[in-house]
Parts: sequence; structure tokens; C-alpha cells
Amino acid sequence: MTDQVIQTISAVLVSIAFCLLYFAGSNFVLDKIIHLPIGSKHGREMLRTNVRPWLFIAPALLLLGTYLVYPLFETFRLSFYDATGEQFVGLANFRWVFVDQNFLLTIRNNFMWLLVVPAAATALGLVVAVLADRVWWGGFAKSMVFMPMAISFVGASVIWKFVYDFRGPEADQIGILNAIVMGMGFQPQAWVTIPFWNNFFLMAILIWIQTGFAMVILSAALRGVPNETIEAARIDGASELQIFFEIMVPQVMSTILVVWTTITITVLKVFDIVMAMTGGQWDTSVLGNLMYDWMFRGGGDYGRSSTLAMVLMFAVVPVMAFNIRRFRTEEAQR
Repeated sequence: MTDQVIQTISAVLVSIAFCLLYFAGSNFVLDKIIHLPIGSKHGREMLRTNVRPWLFIAPALLLLGTYLVYPLFETFRLSFYDATGEQFVGLANFRWVFVDQNFLLTIRNNFMWLLVVPAAATALGLVVAVLADRVWWGGFAKSMVFMPMAISFVGASVIWKFVYDFRGPEADQIGILNAIVMGMGFQPQAWVTIPFWNNFFLMAILIWIQTGFAMVILSAALRGVPNETIEAARIDGASELQIFFEIMVPQVMSTILVVWTTITITVLKVFDIVMAMTGGQWDTSVLGNLMYDWMFRGGGDYGRSSTLAMVLMFAVVPVMAFNIRRFRTEEAQR
């Protein structure tokens, strides 16, 4: 344990020293080059101003290019090759994708996740944000709702494993859900093995995590709703539901869309929860799990796993483009 702490501290100190050395060294080299008697003084100053930002972001660009851009193009290339990544097969992998039964099952599951999780998490976050501001202990309530955001997806899955735990029909049950079911006079169930419905039990985990995120963002947006408008509506006889749906929701609709699209992107990339809870068994597999299976199980298939990765990317890009376009539209209107 001590060795790990020392290694971590050493890595942090070396990283800081490298950043400081790069900062000082790049400035020194730039100033030396710019001070050469080439061109006018004004031209040299303009050159220094234009070059300096690129020197500072160069390491970040290098890392992004190495670990993000290059793998993207390499994955795209491999999607046209066979399992070994050596023989070109054209569009064969893409044709396989749309006839493979496992892929069609994962698409169904992903579609259900997209329908349920963003809508449920955003709606619950909005409700909690509104209700928590009306009670004196609202700050504590918000902290409790936000707390799951501090837990990793795998950690949250381990917690929910105990919620859904099943020890057999005759054994003592320790799962909270089965304890409630037995208390109501019903038989305990192996919840995560029930086809179709087990997907919703897994979705509950991500909803539990993302509700806190939605609540924080929407709570900040609701503070921007003028109190004068709300008070005027109350004086005119509007009910609390009318105020919520006809005044609050329309004024924070842009924020709701941002939250919804952000959670949608998270849902499209979901992998950890399904892997930790079921490993993709019992018809719970999603695109991330299927891609993992083809790449890292059974010897590995570079072509088909890369094809699945590209399908996942093609699904994420339109959502991101919509989010960016809306953000730019809002910025232009300010």
C-alpha cells in the first residue's frame, strides 16, 4: 500500500515538473526565435501571439490524436477486414450485422434503454428539483439523490446485486426486493434472469445514478424562473400543477433537452452495468457488451467487433450533433 502511494505521488510530481518544464522551455524557445532580426517588430509580436496558444495545447492535441483520432480511423479500417484484420472483405461485416440475431436483440435492448432511461431520469430529476426547494430539508434530500453520481457504474451494480439477490425458493433471502415480495405473500424471484423484464431492472440502476445529475442541472435552471411570474399565476388562481406544466417546464425546456441528450449519450455507451449484473446473459446484452464479446471472448474478431464499434459511434454522432447545434443556436440568440 505504501509503495502504491509513493508511486502515485511520484507520478503526480513528475507530471507537474514536466508541465512546468514544457511551459518554461516552450516560452524560452519561442522568445528566442521571435527575437531574431526577421521582419518588423509588429510582425514578430503578432507571430508570437498566434503561435503561443498552439504551443500550450500541442501536448493535448498529441494525446487526443494518439488515443482518440487514430483509434477511430483504425477501427473504421478494420471494420472492412476479416477476423484477423488482414484480409479485406468489403461490406461483409456490415451485411452480417443486420441479419445476426444477437445484434437484432441488442438493438431492441438499446432501443428500450433509450426510451426509458433518459425520460425517466430527466422527469424524476425535474420533480425532485421542484419539490426539494419547497421543504426546509431540501438540501439534504438533494444531497442524498445526488450521492449515487459519486459511485462508479460497477460499484452501483454491486449494490443493486444485493437488492435483486435470490438464494433459491427454500433459502433465506437477503435481497431487499425479494424481502418485500415475500412480505406481501408472494414467492421470491431471480429478477435478473426473467427475460425482457430483467432489462428494466437493469435500467433502474442507471436511472438511480442519472437522476441526481438531472436534478442538479434542472434545479439551477429553475432558479432562473422569475418569482414574479409564479406569484402572478397564483394570484390569478392557477394551481400548482398548472404553474409547473405551463410556466416552469416551458421556461426550462432548453435545459431539459440538454439533460435528456446528455443522458441519451450515456445510455448509448452503457456497458458496465450489464456486464457486472448479467454479463449479457438472459437476453440483456447491449451493443457495448456484444462488441466486447466479439473482441475479447472466443479468440477475438477484429472485423466484426470493429463493425459493432462503428455502429455504436454512428448512433452517438446524431445525438451529439443535435446537442452541439442547439447549443450554438442558443449562443447566437444571446
